[in-house]
Amino acid sequence: MPASAKDREKDRDKEREKDRAPASTHKKVVVLLLDRTPVKGYINAGDLGREASIDLLTPDGEHRSISLSAVKCVYFVREFQTPFQPERKVFLSRPKLDGLWVRLRFGDEDIMEGLIGNDLLDLLDGGVQITPPDLHGNNLRIYIPRSALEEVKVLGVVGAARRTPQAPAASQSKLFSE
Repeated sequence: MPASAKDREKDRDKEREKDRAPASTHKKVVVLLLDRTPVKGYINAGDLGREASIDLLTPDGEHRSISLSAVKCVYFVREFQTPFQPERKVFLSRPKLDGLWVRLRFGDEDIMEGLIGNDLLDLLDGGVQITPPDLHGNNLRIYIPRSALEEVKVLGVVGAARRTPQAPAASQSKLFSE
C-alpha cells in the first residue's frame, strides 16, 4: 500500500473507534437501605465511595440518587430474581482466598465477615468492599459505606508470604565440620 492509503486506513479505524459505544461499567446491584428496604438497579462501580450519593438506574429505566448515609450495604449480584442477602454471613473455617479476614459490626448490631484486599489504602475511601463468605451464592462482592459500620476487626491475614528461614550463623557451621 502506498503511504497515503495507509494513512486513509488509519483514519477510518479512528473513525470506527469513535462510533463505538463505550463498554458498560454499570453493574447489577441491590442497595439495602438502613431501614432494610431493598432497591434494585445498576450503578457505575468506579464512582462508588467517591461521591456522597449513589446514582442508581432502576430496571425500569428511572434514575435515583441515594445518599450513602442512608445505605447499609450495596450487594453486587449475579441475578435480581434470587435472594440478594448471603445465606452465610460468617466463614465456617479459615478462608482460602488471599486478603484480610475481617468481621464487620453494623450500627444495628448485625455481624458479617468477609475478605478485603491486603492493602490498607483501600480502607481510606468512603467504605469497605468485601468478598462474602459464600462464593457460590448470588453475591459477587459487597460494598459497605463507612457510615453504616460501628467496628471493623481483622481476624487474620490469609495468604501472607512466609518469612524465609535465616541462614545458619558462621559459628554453627564449624560445629559440624570439625
